[in-house]
Amino acid sequence: MTRPVHLRLSYLGLAFIGGALGTAAREAISLSLPPLGDVPWAILTVNILGAFLLGLLLDSLARSGPDEGWRRRTRILVGTGFMGGFTTYSALAADTAGLLGADPGGASNPGIGLAYAVGTVLIGGLATFAGIAAAGALRRGGAR
Repeated sequence: MTRPVHLRLSYLGLAFIGGALGTAAREAISLSLPPLGDVPWAILTVNILGAFLLGLLLDSLARSGPDEGWRRRTRILVGTGFMGGFTTYSALAADTAGLLGADPGGASNPGIGLAYAVGTVLIGGLATFAGIAAAGALRRGGAR
């Protein structure tokens, strides 16, 4: 009996390596983009960029063939691992709580907190669709 993919050590290793690299990349961006006013731009940036890149990656992989071999390894290493470590819902939630004033040291700026949370989710969704559209455009451009 073959073990499911999520229980295979080689795939767990790929997710681990990708996650470590994605987390390091997020931290590098967080250190280079300090908050402007009360808004944590670094986390907003990584979440939107990550949504775009994940849409691009997954659509490209899905259109290139079945989820096996190099496509599966790439999906797990880059999609699950790197993008999972790069993007961060927990920091989005913590930053939102701080902006809303729920965090003891928070800025207590509910309008900005609400705009930050809703804006990140909506713009992230649009970024995902843009990534999917970019993957389609790249595929059509390469087919010429």
